[in-house]
Amino acid sequence: MSATPTRSVPHITREMREWVTDQARAGHTPEALLASMKASGWEEDAALDVLEIVLRDIVEAGTRQKVLPPPARVPEPFLDGAPATLWAHDREVRVVMAMRDPRVIVFSGLLSDAECDEIVALAGARLARSHTVDTATGASEVNAARTSDGMFFTRGEHPVCARFEARIAALLNWPVENGEGLQVLHYRPGAEYKPHYDYFDPDQPGTPAVLRRGGQRVATLVTYLNTPTRGGGTTFPDIGLEVTPLKGHAVFFSYDRPHPSTRSLHGGAPVLEGDKWVATKWLRVGRFD
Repeated sequence: MSATPTRSVPHITREMREWVTDQARAGHTPEALLASMKASGWEEDAALDVLEIVLRDIVEAGTRQKVLPPPARVPEPFLDGAPATLWAHDREVRVVMAMRDPRVIVFSGLLSDAECDEIVALAGARLARSHTVDTATGASEVNAARTSDGMFFTRGEHPVCARFEARIAALLNWPVENGEGLQVLHYRPGAEYKPHYDYFDPDQPGTPAVLRRGGQRVATLVTYLNTPTRGGGTTFPDIGLEVTPLKGHAVFFSYDRPHPSTRSLHGGAPVLEGDKWVATKWLRVGRFD
């Protein structure tokens, strides 16, 4: 008696997984999704396999998210007494805005105009299409949601980088070695970064490999290296906040657990005129090597 042949499960790309997830969360039924997939050329059996796997994962992820992961210690400046300025290693930095829940702080004067220009000049020769870490695989890949060019400096690669990183460490009371290298991004007119979280999704199979280098991300500092003519603000959709990108200013936000409850969803609004340069610093729980 011959064995019944098994049907191979099709490879589910990240884009297909995101499409099914978005459609399901928008309220479309599995039957409607199946019909749409068949209309675009999918074999019915393959489409059913994809829907079964992705929809099951959505249900399981929702069940896991009912129990919040424990909070971690996060970087935090000394803001007792609501000071107007803070000392950051070698210069005074002004506190423009401070929100406690979620923790969002805007600083000014973190970099001088000359330092901003120097970082832009150093980064310019090494720009390439921006990548993000795919926690499904642990690899770095081009992300369609991120239409910018970017590059990474290693920690302390240039004197201006080392000086900037020392300021960040002093300002946020977090060790220099717990920070990733600076990432510089260049957004041309029309470029944007759609809303996203900076922490690594613990439910993705590639996350454990990513976390071996310093553990989870717990905070982000975005510093503006120029002032776009129009647009390009940093948006926080969950709290209705948009930070205007001004040269030398920076927005800091922390997230004590890898979970949407932190309300750390953020994005880069489209640049409407001119261009935008930013330097991003991600801070980890432990030493990043």
